[in-house]
Amino acid sequence: MTPSNIVGMAALKGLDVIALTDHNSCKNCPALLAAAAEYDLVAIPGMEICTIEEVHAVCLFPTLEKAMEFDTYVEQRLIKFPNDETVFGKQQIYDPFDKICGTIPHLLIHSADISFHNLWDLVKSHDGVMFPAHIDSPSNSLISNLGFIPPDSKFLTAEVTHRANLPLLSQAHRYLNECRMLHNSDAHYLQDIHEPTERLCVEERTRAAILKSLSQPFSSKT
Repeated sequence: MTPSNIVGMAALKGLDVIALTDHNSCKNCPALLAAAAEYDLVAIPGMEICTIEEVHAVCLFPTLEKAMEFDTYVEQRLIKFPNDETVFGKQQIYDPFDKICGTIPHLLIHSADISFHNLWDLVKSHDGVMFPAHIDSPSNSLISNLGFIPPDSKFLTAEVTHRANLPLLSQAHRYLNECRMLHNSDAHYLQDIHEPTERLCVEERTRAAILKSLSQPFSSKT
């Protein structure tokens, strides 16, 4: 999974919008956005953060500058535990041509010293949108780790791994009835990138319009 290969596969599958959300890092977003521009793809810079409760959440930003500001903030709140490449694999930074231009030395799978409770406002302060990732997952999800959805939550979108789980999830957690439910690829391998079966109604095909849609109340379950 390199930036140029991700963009190439997305274009091959006919996708209009993609987002790069590496774990606790935005450092490959510059390369992805540059590569996506060659294919007329809307590419959103982002991050899948692991909070102090080990809850995974997707954070998306309207500009690369805002994403990299957030990256710096998160990096300062990560445990600087050296990455063992023989165990956890390489954490490489690429340029738009998939040339390696750097390596992240500290392990990125650790939690950041940022709480889920504060995450919405933190991401919003960078003009971004946050929503919980794979909420139906048995690990590292908001529901599995906390056991409930905090009633003072502010997110209006959530990601689900299997749409078949939605009826039971919505019944058990009424908060989700007001949320837009996304079924993203969450791909870690090129072959796992979804076909263009999911649709999002937006005012225009721009990052700003997409983030606006994800941050507004959802009035339809289509």
